[in-house]
Amino acid sequence: MYQVIVKNARIPQGDETVLTNILIKDERIAGFVDGIDGIEAEEIIDAEGHLTLPGCIDSHTHFMDPGFTHRENFLTGTSSAAAGGLTTIVDMPCCSVPSVRSIPELENKLEKIKDKAIIDYGFWGGVTGEDVREGWLHNVKEQADYGVIGFKVYMTPSVPTYPRVTDPEMYEAFRTVAETGLPIGIHAENFAMCDYFVKKFQKEGRMEGPAWAEARMELAEKVAIQLGISFAEDTGARLHIVHMSTGIGAKLVKEAKLKGLDVTSETCPHYLTLNYEEAMSEYGAFAKIAPPLRTKRDNKELWEGLRDGSVDFIATDHAPYHIEDEKAKKGMNIWTAFPGIPGVETMVPIIVSEGYNKGRISLSKMVEILSTNAAIHYGLYPKKGSLNIGADADLTIIDLDKEWAIDQEKTYSMAKYNPLHGLKLKGKVAKTVVRGKVVFDEKEGITVKEGYGQFVKRTEYTKIR
Repeated sequence: MYQVIVKNARIPQGDETVLTNILIKDERIAGFVDGIDGIEAEEIIDAEGHLTLPGCIDSHTHFMDPGFTHRENFLTGTSSAAAGGLTTIVDMPCCSVPSVRSIPELENKLEKIKDKAIIDYGFWGGVTGEDVREGWLHNVKEQADYGVIGFKVYMTPSVPTYPRVTDPEMYEAFRTVAETGLPIGIHAENFAMCDYFVKKFQKEGRMEGPAWAEARMELAEKVAIQLGISFAEDTGARLHIVHMSTGIGAKLVKEAKLKGLDVTSETCPHYLTLNYEEAMSEYGAFAKIAPPLRTKRDNKELWEGLRDGSVDFIATDHAPYHIEDEKAKKGMNIWTAFPGIPGVETMVPIIVSEGYNKGRISLSKMVEILSTNAAIHYGLYPKKGSLNIGADADLTIIDLDKEWAIDQEKTYSMAKYNPLHGLKLKGKVAKTVVRGKVVFDEKEGITVKEGYGQFVKRTEYTKIR
């Protein structure tokens, strides 16, 4: 007797697919069979011949819980993620109160959100300039031992509870994190350059949307990545560039990899599909993010980076804000509006539609960048990110032919805005399965009670091969 059989599942094998039936027992994949006659199961899920991927992962979210739940909370965030085909997310340490930089703070967050989650989740650990200055770096090893998947540092200001690092403070953070073997993820924008040109443009009276992107120019990301690579080379740290927005960034990461350095990167769907001139002219603050949107050339070069491996996987940087108070408050302008957009509900469909269905990436590459590589990189593989026997029975079932358009009002996220609003896509999530249970069905919506999701700890130190 099996717990579940997922029948008529078309699973990837390299760049081809095979139709099979997946046996699930004790929430894990137990086997694959051609026919199910005579096999008993408590439940049968019909994948209807749709493409069935290892559960997709978003390793970069800001679900704002606890502390900023007027923007998002773990129930709405993980519900939105489930509707987008995600089976696991990894939440950042900065956008909560208190921020997560020690074991008590981590356990406080876990206690506040554990009864809300719809899908499985892990945590980033935190290290800031304040931790360096105050002699609190012992918290890094303690968080690593607890099971966080990496450590996040900001070169530019984030929220008041999570101070940015100066260059020497970042170097100290690199040295400390290197001892744990975990990745250190940097928000790669040079603070002095961004700060100078933002103030310069404000003084000049530039108030149009694109001014935000032009002030935080490509060069600010380029020199920040170069500094991070230099620090990684000196300390032996595993450097990860989060939400990389530029084509030149992908080239720098590629060069570092060829030198044998342990440098990886992620980009986001909006950096692959939107350009700042059009999106920020149309949507203004609703397309304001950091790093900002770039150019059509960057869109193209980041797709190339995904193909050649200099961009290792996709994440969202899901960071929603309250429209009335933080995006479009009376008197607010492009400089004072908060930077951030939602993304977990559209990440997988965008990569399927604009990547795989349009021939920009192969099937095997899509599996890598949506599932496998993040799981490997953060020590969750093969429990997550694989269809191996014994892996958690996490599945993202996709109707490759379904045509639809993104509607910012029809989302589980509290943020009813999206600069991708109206984008026509081909390929939609039909079902999301977490540990053998359907958590989202396109026809029925969310199908489990809050609290079904489990906390996932890193299990080992791993690297993308």
